[in-house]
Amino acid sequence: MRRLRAFLVLAGFFAFTFPLMPVQLLLLKTGSRYARTFPHWYHRQVCKIVGIRLHVEGEVAEQQGVLLISNHVSWLDITVLSAVAPVSFVAKQEVASWPFVSWLAKLQRSVFVDRNRRNEAGDKANEILERLAGGDHIVLFAEGTSSEGNSVVPFKTALFAAAKPAGGAPMGAKVLVQTLALTYPKIYGLPLCRRGRHVIAWYGDMDLASHAWRLLGLGPIDAHIRIGPPVPLDDFADRKALARYAEDKVRKDVVELLRGPAAA
Repeated sequence: MRRLRAFLVLAGFFAFTFPLMPVQLLLLKTGSRYARTFPHWYHRQVCKIVGIRLHVEGEVAEQQGVLLISNHVSWLDITVLSAVAPVSFVAKQEVASWPFVSWLAKLQRSVFVDRNRRNEAGDKANEILERLAGGDHIVLFAEGTSSEGNSVVPFKTALFAAAKPAGGAPMGAKVLVQTLALTYPKIYGLPLCRRGRHVIAWYGDMDLASHAWRLLGLGPIDAHIRIGPPVPLDDFADRKALARYAEDKVRKDVVELLRGPAAA
């Protein structure tokens, strides 16, 4: 049954996705305002296909650009967070070369950052700040890696350089910061214990294809997301202050989500 379910989910995903990729490409080429929101609608439908049930506390500010700082648990995070709000992602440069995944990432207007090239930080900072000033919502996975789903890895302050450079946001831009705490406490409505969360978490040297095949065959998954209050980016003196605030808030919220009634 698990193999059958995984096959049906994947078949439904590809049958739904392939015809819509040219649509998003056309929206991007024509500069349509729907290029931001179409992926949001698409991922909400993908959540239904995969069987992801969203439980969201709080909301993303709509009228301004928002830097969303999140923990990172699984490859599922991309679809889950994209279903919560119209977002783009800051992704490592390697993602731009992954088969198929790179197409989806580019269609969602991801910003690719080469962490091994320090001289690229300035250009990427300008690109991110311009996007934020233009009203985009951009997600930064501040741990720099995915975790086992039971805790939050210390945030890497270097990753904040592109979002909070010494010069700050462009003059006149009202850019906000919000945190995202993401957990997956249940499968089939049954709570996952500490040892069971690795079933959803994708980290270390796990193979993506085999992990996805096993996970998609298991059944409905509950995703809990807590969105922090909006705080002006200019309220933070530097990237270290921003990283410290975001890490403390995300870690606190993740612990509460895992220990709360939803995970009991």
